[in-house]
Amino acid sequence: MKVIQINTFSNKSTGSIMFNIHEYLKKNNIDSYVVWGRGRKQLNDHEYYMNNRLSVYMHALYTRISGKTGFASKKDTKKLLNWIDKINPDVILLHNLHGYYINIEMLFNYFKTHKNIRIIWTLHDCWAFTGQCPHFEYVNCDKWETCCYNCPQINRYPKTFKDNSTFNYKKKKELFSNLKIDIITPSEWLANLVKKSFLKDNHVEVINNGINTEVFKKVNNDEFRKKYNLENKKILLGVSSDWTDRKGLNDFINLSKLLTNKYKIVLVGLTKKQIKKLPSNILGISNTSNVLELREIYSTADLFLNLTHEDNYPTVNLEAQACATPVVTYDTGGSKETILSGNGCLINFHELVKNIDKYIELECNNNSIKSKESMCEDYYNFIMNKKYK
Repeated sequence: MKVIQINTFSNKSTGSIMFNIHEYLKKNNIDSYVVWGRGRKQLNDHEYYMNNRLSVYMHALYTRISGKTGFASKKDTKKLLNWIDKINPDVILLHNLHGYYINIEMLFNYFKTHKNIRIIWTLHDCWAFTGQCPHFEYVNCDKWETCCYNCPQINRYPKTFKDNSTFNYKKKKELFSNLKIDIITPSEWLANLVKKSFLKDNHVEVINNGINTEVFKKVNNDEFRKKYNLENKKILLGVSSDWTDRKGLNDFINLSKLLTNKYKIVLVGLTKKQIKKLPSNILGISNTSNVLELREIYSTADLFLNLTHEDNYPTVNLEAQACATPVVTYDTGGSKETILSGNGCLINFHELVKNIDKYIELECNNNSIKSKESMCEDYYNFIMNKKYK
């Protein structure tokens, strides 16, 4: 069997998921291939890197001017489709298709003329069934249930000067409908949204994301506390790769104004510019690719706070729990699905401020965190049409 996966990035969270599945399939004697539009160069003939920076910039510029998302990169997409023809796959597993690298009209028209290929699509956000945005909770928008128009988020990724959300919505509906697609979502929350969308007639399966439980586990090390003079502080930790108000940055800043000096907020993943603007009682740390360092920070923290206002299935919650740190989070998207019984709770900002010491005292059991191997096994069994855990 030949399987091709396609994703925006070779790295980041969705890229890691793609490559984890790729390695698992290869170990199980599946002829596996991976395709991406942004990231590193390909290393072998089972990898296909689609674009260069100029192609991505031109696609982004097209989107800014026209308001049409996913309808540029024709030359690159044609090359990809020719390559797919040569591979002649049995299954194509899609991940994120937004990100200025592929022409969705050409891709799905190809699928409609190659019905022998089984199409599986993992939705990591809501972009597939909206006219513009990957997420809409923050602005409380439900236009996607009927037809998008007057989009309130054209100034947000994928940013555009022109509202063409109605065109995008109708075109996606035309392209993605009347085509058998097996849809996977990481959370029940997103699965329920899919069932309200124009994709509702497709089979929808939930496969939770997993993490590297060999790496993310409790370690006893005081180096982080010593390095930043935090020996007598209660550490409240937040981690994100994209800190915005939607991810709770402003909430952390407001929280810092209400805490005594016995607490220290630590935020990981900030830009240097953001770090300079932080109040003195927040320790900002830039993005780290060192997972062992991140594991130490998780293990050192007294409480992990996820104050995101929109999310699908945040694996940072899983990573914190794997390091035996309790988690409290807003009841947003699929975030609550990542909290194992007894390991944390759902809160609003008022409850957080009022009960923060109680949350710090929560016990955290890290024995049932889903591993990336378990996730990959589920994908393998789904691809092979087998039952999975």
